[in-house]
Amino acid sequence: MKKLIIIRHGESLWNKKNIFTGWIDIDLSKKGLEEAINAGKSIKKKNISFDYAYTSVLKRSINTLWKILKITNLQWINVFKTWKLNERHYGSLQGLNKEETAKKYGEKQVLEWRRGFKTSPPKIDINHNTYPGNEIKYKNLKKKDIPLGESLLDTYNRVIPFWKKKIVPKIKKNNNIIIVAHGNSLRALIKHIEKISDENIININVPTGIPIVYKLNNNLNIEKKYFLY
Repeated sequence: MKKLIIIRHGESLWNKKNIFTGWIDIDLSKKGLEEAINAGKSIKKKNISFDYAYTSVLKRSINTLWKILKITNLQWINVFKTWKLNERHYGSLQGLNKEETAKKYGEKQVLEWRRGFKTSPPKIDINHNTYPGNEIKYKNLKKKDIPLGESLLDTYNRVIPFWKKKIVPKIKKNNNIIIVAHGNSLRALIKHIEKISDENIININVPTGIPIVYKLNNNLNIEKKYFLY
């Protein structure tokens, strides 16, 4: 039986300040670094190994994975980084305090932006100072693929094709996989593999730094799911 381990990166500096982060490349806080270390220790304690690792191109996710690989002595495995596992792009909300934004637009609207499936946040334009197309890490992306703001559905539509094309074939060859990514890219994946409805996904939140382990059968159906604390 194959194992899939998914982990949201440790707390970032902007998580700590309750700020919408999205594609802004913010590093881990001291607590986030400790969460990454504890995640690695939890995996090592259970003697869980994996064959391939996947992460985004954002350093809070990459640095979490590095800590886990070092602690589990698996730094030698192949690591794949892709923008398709990035956090959802929060548009013009990026850089704003969540509590202050809720006071301005209402808690219901902000909850829909944060947790809803089809609702997009207000978008930026290409002249905005946070437009991802200005960053060297995205220089090879087509303009149409660079988001100005994403709903969870938009995030789902880049995460799941990557999952099906790149990760599923490796799982089917009996490889264990670890994915270190972000709250919403992992919510998209959870929605798919757990078959959660568009309406119920609003209730799903992924905690920082806690490994979630899925045991999958040959049909990639979930036989068991558990958290490592």
